[in-house]
Amino acid sequence: MATQGSDDTGVAEVRAAGIKDVAAAAGVSLGTVSNVLNRPDRVSPHTRAKVEAAMAELRFVRNESARQLRAGRSRVVAYVMLDGRNPFFTDVAAGMEDAVAADDLSLFVCNSANLAERETAYLSRLEQQRVQGILITPTDPHSPMLDELARRGTPVVIVDRTGDTATHCSVAVDDVYGGEIAVRHLIEQGHERIAFVGDQLTLGQVRDRREGALRALRDAGLGPDRLVELRTSQLTVAEGSNAGQRLAGLPASIRPTAAFCANDLLALGLLQSCATLRVRVPDDLAIVGYDDIEFAAAAMVPLTSVHQPRHRLGRTAAELLLQETMDLHHEHQQVMFTPELVVRASTAY
Repeated sequence: MATQGSDDTGVAEVRAAGIKDVAAAAGVSLGTVSNVLNRPDRVSPHTRAKVEAAMAELRFVRNESARQLRAGRSRVVAYVMLDGRNPFFTDVAAGMEDAVAADDLSLFVCNSANLAERETAYLSRLEQQRVQGILITPTDPHSPMLDELARRGTPVVIVDRTGDTATHCSVAVDDVYGGEIAVRHLIEQGHERIAFVGDQLTLGQVRDRREGALRALRDAGLGPDRLVELRTSQLTVAEGSNAGQRLAGLPASIRPTAAFCANDLLALGLLQSCATLRVRVPDDLAIVGYDDIEFAAAAMVPLTSVHQPRHRLGRTAAELLLQETMDLHHEHQQVMFTPELVVRASTAY
């Protein structure tokens, strides 16, 4: 149980039990209690049992913050994700969590919401908290702040983008190839006018996917004018639905018969819009998404999508970070995964 005292007004106040209370209750030294907490193999089973019984009786909870302050090292790894609304990033975080949990660490997740100022604020706070390392899908992979963190002793791993090879590890997916295989598939299905649904190309991932789409058109002998750009303000379901309305409003002579969306959320919104407008998928419009999130296969028309190994991406990034924290001679690695196309009913006739 917690210990009790009183303040100047005579009102009883509850104080959490400390290791001194545990030592007194168990009849052992402070050093013995510390060993039970940190080096239990050094304590006899009988003594350890007494100390653990005292902890249970006093409802003792160790002060992890104080222990980390003494050690000068946190037991926390942080992930600054780009967009908490996108299931892609939560799947990546799950892979990270598996890796750090295996090393008896905790994962702290922040959402920058693709806002550079919010990202900077999180990075500053995380450095102040002396986290063991930072995993980040950055708004700008070449931000000087990422280099500064590394130089000041906080390891940083870039996730879903490539970064400065001299100061960081990075884990990414070949998005140019991903865009290429998506549009190549649509061309093989007979489509020659294809919409590209994506944001204002502020994200490197979107730029790369568009470049891959243009490459597929070139390889097929089709000009870049065959890619009809439908720009969105965000990569969300609502923006995908809005793009569907704009697509339906185009004259039939120039209206695309297929759409490649920069992520699955846009594709799901486009699919939703098609249902409302009674546009048949894939007969009137074939749709390919990107990421292959869980909802892609469960959509009203199962969605063809470019699969990224999300869990593996996160786990690999976390493993690289942990290696760097333990190895003074760590060499930075740039890991690139190859995406795969998963064909479903939204494009298959």
